[in-house]
Amino acid sequence: MNSPLRRSAGRRTIPALLAALALGLSACSGAGGPTAVPEVEVSFGPTTTPATGDLAKAVWMLSKEPSTLDPDADSATSASTVLANICERLMQLQPDLSISGHLAQKAEWVDKATVVFTLRKDVTFHDGTPMTADDVLYSMKRHMAEGAEESDEYANVKSLEKTGSHEVTAHMLDEDAIFIQAMAGNGGIIYNRKALEAQGEAFGGPSGSDACSGPYELGSWKSGSEVVLNQAVEYWNPAKAAKTETLTFRWADENAVVNALISGEAQGAYLDSPAAAVPLQGKDNVAVSQGPATNVWSLIATERGILKDANIRKALSLVLDRQGIATAAFGSLAEPWKTPVGPGSWGYERETFETAYDALEGAPAKPSEADIAAAKQLVASSAFPNGELVIASDGSSVRNVVSNALVAAAQSIGLSAKIITVPPQQYGDFYSDETLRTSADFFSDEYYISKNDPVGFYKNGESTARVNYVGFSDPAYDALVAKAKATTDDAARAKLSIELEARWTEAMVWVPVVQTPATVALNAEVTGAPSSAAFIYYPWAADLGAAAGK
Repeated sequence: MNSPLRRSAGRRTIPALLAALALGLSACSGAGGPTAVPEVEVSFGPTTTPATGDLAKAVWMLSKEPSTLDPDADSATSASTVLANICERLMQLQPDLSISGHLAQKAEWVDKATVVFTLRKDVTFHDGTPMTADDVLYSMKRHMAEGAEESDEYANVKSLEKTGSHEVTAHMLDEDAIFIQAMAGNGGIIYNRKALEAQGEAFGGPSGSDACSGPYELGSWKSGSEVVLNQAVEYWNPAKAAKTETLTFRWADENAVVNALISGEAQGAYLDSPAAAVPLQGKDNVAVSQGPATNVWSLIATERGILKDANIRKALSLVLDRQGIATAAFGSLAEPWKTPVGPGSWGYERETFETAYDALEGAPAKPSEADIAAAKQLVASSAFPNGELVIASDGSSVRNVVSNALVAAAQSIGLSAKIITVPPQQYGDFYSDETLRTSADFFSDEYYISKNDPVGFYKNGESTARVNYVGFSDPAYDALVAKAKATTDDAARAKLSIELEARWTEAMVWVPVVQTPATVALNAEVTGAPSSAAFIYYPWAADLGAAAGK
């Protein structure tokens, strides 16, 4: 497979299908197909062109208002997009999705069950106080606490202790290859303990302030209106100081975000979906860029009934028209994909992962006659040859296209299928509400991981995994997950990860649909922000500045 998404830099030519989102089942089933329009170019790479000057202010759009800026309470994407610029982590995710030391200048395994973090000595928080090992220990224990949103990142940690004035040691239950990577996510955020505790319950909310060390400080939060960040005064790392003095976040639905970008009311946005970029194509005052991500839209199977049979899941995967979905729902800004995690997770042994991915079968971009015949045989041998499939949508354009395509796929192999509509504000409850899941066999969602390691995703196939709703159970798979987590040699871990990938694909625990690169839209006067999925954890706004000649 020669995918443009595999390039680290360059330009990607795509058709700007402005009418594509209006198409439904006919586009997905190949009946006539969408009308082609002139092609435009979208840059692809980890970052946009570096800024050449500073900015006094900029407005950035979000899809929704953060519910909190305390990631141990909730670490949704909108909140993380803001928080990435305020708070810093022990390790730092880079625009190319690699990991480097940050507040910890070094993290190393000293034996198979011990990780030592050597801390920088020059870090100061926004109130001017220096970061200490006590602050680091406090922060890690806060993330690790039972019920904290980030506690799963510490599942393999037995204990934490301060082992020097600038050293913290984690004692593990077992060697854990992805623990150090996890410290580049929200689980690695380090707080000023005194500043956080002084705020009490106000911390994380509109009336609170931050307790961090990043290139921006929380200026104000007007609930329902905007969040304002100010350039940090005397930021401890002047080489990485923010180029924009004041950054204002506002939020709106997808259409309003697009209109704000076109009108110039906003200078940029990380788009929730590549589909939102379609109406921006060809606009002289807006540039769209894409970059590596782990995001994949998948059909997530529930425990309702028919999908407990792997043959039904595999049959539907064989006949799903992924290319039609990529065109109709995403204006060809997404790519048909075979696995539930994107290439941004290939942070090591990349060629090995690429080769293994190309060899996978069971999820064609567009089904062939042979695929349809094989799928019919799988249905005939299943426990539910005449079962009815129920697919949940929320009425959004993307989910409607995906759902209609799945109905067409099911009908092509003799299964009946229907779509139910769940209110958008309730749709996310499919992950937590077992009663809601009994109403549908599939719900669709864009899923991503915070680590550049596929093992960070494939743990979702363990027999005890929270999102393994169909009850996939394979002792060999569980043992592989444990072994992969404990294997710190990259080449050896890649082989284990690829075996997990093959077992997941054979069982088709979820049905992958399309891989969605990170997509950023910038006003022509600004540049510098990463175009990759790093914006969730990397201080991207510090790189945002004036474009050449502006």
